[in-house]
Amino acid sequence: MNQVQPHSLFTDFDIALFKAGKHFRLYEKLGAHLTEVNGVKGVYFAVWAPSARSVSVVGDFNYWIQGEHQLYVRWDASGIWEGFIPGVDKGTKYKYKIQSNNNGIITEKADPFALYCEKPPQTASVIWDLEYKWKDKKWMDSRKDKNGLDQPYSVYEVHLGSWKRNLEQDRSLTYLELAEDLVNYVKETGFTHVEFMPIMEYPYDPSWGYQLIGYFAPTSRFGKPQDFMFLVDKLHQAGIGVILDWVPSHFPDDAHGLGFFDGSNLYEHPDRRKGYHPDWKSLVFNYGRNEVRSFLISNALFWLDHYHADGLRVDAVASMLYLDYSRKDGEWEPNIFGGRENLDTISFLKDFNEAVYTNYEGVQTIAEESTSFPMVSRPTSIGGLGFGMKWMMGWMHDTLQYFKRESIYRKYHQNDLTFSMTYAFSENFMLPLSHDEVVYGKKSILGRMTGDEWQQFANLRLLYGYMFTHPGTNLLFMGAEFGQRAEWKFDGSLDWHLLNYGYHDGIKKCITDLNEMYKTYPALSEKQFNPEGFEWINYSDHQNAVLSYIRKGNDDKDNLIVVCNFTPVVRENYRIGLPSKGKLTEIFNSDKVEYGGSGINNKKAIKIEKEPWNGRDFSAELTLPPLGVSVFKVSLK
Repeated sequence: MNQVQPHSLFTDFDIALFKAGKHFRLYEKLGAHLTEVNGVKGVYFAVWAPSARSVSVVGDFNYWIQGEHQLYVRWDASGIWEGFIPGVDKGTKYKYKIQSNNNGIITEKADPFALYCEKPPQTASVIWDLEYKWKDKKWMDSRKDKNGLDQPYSVYEVHLGSWKRNLEQDRSLTYLELAEDLVNYVKETGFTHVEFMPIMEYPYDPSWGYQLIGYFAPTSRFGKPQDFMFLVDKLHQAGIGVILDWVPSHFPDDAHGLGFFDGSNLYEHPDRRKGYHPDWKSLVFNYGRNEVRSFLISNALFWLDHYHADGLRVDAVASMLYLDYSRKDGEWEPNIFGGRENLDTISFLKDFNEAVYTNYEGVQTIAEESTSFPMVSRPTSIGGLGFGMKWMMGWMHDTLQYFKRESIYRKYHQNDLTFSMTYAFSENFMLPLSHDEVVYGKKSILGRMTGDEWQQFANLRLLYGYMFTHPGTNLLFMGAEFGQRAEWKFDGSLDWHLLNYGYHDGIKKCITDLNEMYKTYPALSEKQFNPEGFEWINYSDHQNAVLSYIRKGNDDKDNLIVVCNFTPVVRENYRIGLPSKGKLTEIFNSDKVEYGGSGINNKKAIKIEKEPWNGRDFSAELTLPPLGVSVFKVSLK
């Protein structure tokens, strides 16, 4: 005898939206919901399985026996199975046992909409709720003013499992422990945002979280869902925004996951040329299937809704956009126009961005997109994909390549640095030095710097000074802010003991001051995506390997002058052209003794003279520190 009672949360309108790919709150309907029916407490279950002959809920409450609690299929051809099971309570483990119409195949699956999961390697879903009393109203009310494209946006990228470990117990910190240690550290160093590498539940640690199973569940490795809410809450209370890595590009084929869910290619594209990713040996979503689009966009909004995320960084967008990505001739099929673009993906990403920006004020979406695909961060209304920002991968590759070179050869490669300005405003670019740059033999960021120990650290400070004064927003992977020497290990910890050594502590102090400068001086953010916010003074002094430029705000009185010396030679009486009379006051110098530098600086205000230089009517003589960045405030007369 079936012990499931007929019950539904769906309206006809819900079903119509779901079938049209326009239901963006599916998490309110599908999944397992603690509820009360006719005065009896229990759980309403609903799962999409259109190829199923029968669907049973199996779990702790029925000794995992198939058929004891069979769900009812809806009559509207939606493929949704549902029903109410009385007496089931929070904390109960469960799965769906699905018998398919396809050759009687039987699958046992975790709930795609589960709010909580067993700690891997266990694979069951867990009945849970999202009850939590948020205390971040001040942040949420003012978020649109702090999270805009004309605001400082300095991101600290974190892998929760390896940021810091409890050494006595040899384990990662919990969400609750991170709510103290991580929040205090990010506040101290001055970053405006934290970006978490995927925290949605994933089965395999070496995937770093990029192969997801529980799209609606924060990983149980570090605590309960409410514990993660508490971490976000504490970051917000400290004035720090939270960006979540989101992975709509692919998913693993684990037996309890989304793959072959109901004995058919339900979530993945049935054509293996579009439904299988050769690089990651994972499955690719079917972006042309309306119900899958509803699933994915609902998932994006879920994290903005219930976890108060301030942004989503979308992983591997390039792999989604191109039909021939990592595929050889004959392994892909052109689109209907003969091109290699995935038209379904383009349509999906536009819908995703429109849904995010329409429903949530003051959030950002950020694309990790490594090609020259046009208008990634332009509005959908003018043909763009609609992202708020895009990672500037070209800048990252060219800049790190330049800093590998010994200084004596840099004069031959000035174009590695200046080239970025030819396309810097074609998108809203974020400058990333991410986790991908410190693995697989690439060395740490410090390890890529050339020269002896002093020069390596000076080069690192120079790199960061150049990065923070280059147009765009910034992202640093954890450890880079104090000069981590070793490559990142996902199962280890950052080498925090290095902060006991002067050079490393100096890097941290330098980053802290750069963050403070970025937040204090509007010229570095107000027009960071606008060509009016940048002007070269001299980009052609390759003989001395010096670059000089102006960063401009909305008001000329806020303008900053930046001069970068990419050699270890101190340059005294170095003259640069300037647009007007006045004085220059040094506000940042990467060669400060406190940072581990030599202390070469411009202590006194420098008078701007009426002497033509660099094609300008005025100029001033500066002292340039070795391998250093000097930033000056202009006082107009």
